[in-house]
Amino acid sequence: MKQDRTKKHADPLQADCHQSELEFQALGSRQVIATFDGGTLSTDGGSLLLRDLDRSMGLTRKLAGCFVDKRDAKRIDHSVQTMVAQRVLAIALGYEDLNDHQTLRHDPLLSAAAAKEHGEVLASAPTLNRLELSSHRSGRYHKVRVEAPQVRELLLKTGVQSLRRGQREVVIDLDATDDPLHGQQEGRFFQGYYKSYCYLPLYAFIGDAIVWAQLRTADRDACDGTVEALDQIVAAIRRRCPRARIIVRADSGFCRESIMVWCESHGVDYVLGLGRNKRLVAELAAALARARMRACQCGGTARVYHDIDYTTLTSWSRSRRVIGKAEWLRDKANPRFIVTSLKRNGEELYERVYCARGEMENRIKEQQQDLFADRLSSAGFAANQLRLWLSAFAYQLVERLRAYALKGTALAQATVGTIRLKLFKLAARVEVSVRRIRVRLSESSPSRALFAHVWQKLRALPG
Repeated sequence: MKQDRTKKHADPLQADCHQSELEFQALGSRQVIATFDGGTLSTDGGSLLLRDLDRSMGLTRKLAGCFVDKRDAKRIDHSVQTMVAQRVLAIALGYEDLNDHQTLRHDPLLSAAAAKEHGEVLASAPTLNRLELSSHRSGRYHKVRVEAPQVRELLLKTGVQSLRRGQREVVIDLDATDDPLHGQQEGRFFQGYYKSYCYLPLYAFIGDAIVWAQLRTADRDACDGTVEALDQIVAAIRRRCPRARIIVRADSGFCRESIMVWCESHGVDYVLGLGRNKRLVAELAAALARARMRACQCGGTARVYHDIDYTTLTSWSRSRRVIGKAEWLRDKANPRFIVTSLKRNGEELYERVYCARGEMENRIKEQQQDLFADRLSSAGFAANQLRLWLSAFAYQLVERLRAYALKGTALAQATVGTIRLKLFKLAARVEVSVRRIRVRLSESSPSRALFAHVWQKLRALPG
């Protein structure tokens, strides 16, 4: 009886996948049968594109150089470089969890992309886990260590390299977001605004390029650490584009005296959201009345912009230019304010400059939803910071593909998730011989022409 119960409770997934034939509903007079005997196949034919781009950029190679490896080279099967490439490329391909690598490690195309020359299996989930945990553990069994300042510098340098050297204006977008926690993790804190236990990472983007991803605990102001981040980001931009005007753009969570003073003393302009109060609304009363009159006349909404020379009662050291948007939405007022050091027209600054920061929020959504930046389930804070960086580097890889190889195509403005679905998730049969690896992609793939276009663009890059 005991043996029978053991059989009954065996893993049903293992039992099912080893059946010789899986029969489905018939198609007319023909049977429909599936078998797991198709040979060496991969669902990620597009990983070839990521591989060539990564080799041209040297991204995972440079990232691996940020690790110190004290292991005996004669006793290891997986170098830090192949493990880093395996992890970053897998995130870009849509594999969020380390557990995926228990089977994914046998994928021949991911093995080729991670530079396993002879088609060996890749690192297992426990091995990759030790790599990530090494960021906050030390001892006999933890001989790989990540140098966090070097990783931070590499992320910034790679992001800034997306700028043209002669660029005359650079906008730095700053924002904070929440990364929900998954248990009793280091740095756990309940954040009242997000109404959950979470981390509070600080992001900075220049256009679509990510340059800063700093994990922080949630027991702080949203702008905490911004001045220190700007100090490094602005210096990197000026090395790349010495004549460029630099503008810092962020919502009202970053409208702090320390940030504005730093910008003013370093020749950096700013456009920041400003929370409304009774004094500001009173200054905008006449403009709101005009907006209401226009809205009544046109039967819809109306906006009037008004300049205000404003200073707070105690927190600001000087008066600054505030632009008020007096908006009337049918039956109610909707006043909004920004503070800026720029001298441009108020309407243009609000509509074209400040409101454009919404694109940065879309990039953060890509990070969290498409590249699993919110999958920070390690117990240690430092290990979770490393996971956030791995996601950021995966984003950099796909973003460069989008900016360079997909320019002018239907996917030029596509999200990471759409690019993955259309370009990376391609069925492929892999045939390995002594002289070559032949990858046979589906003849009926709707992405066939696009794939060839991207391949041609990547071929022009230095190898």
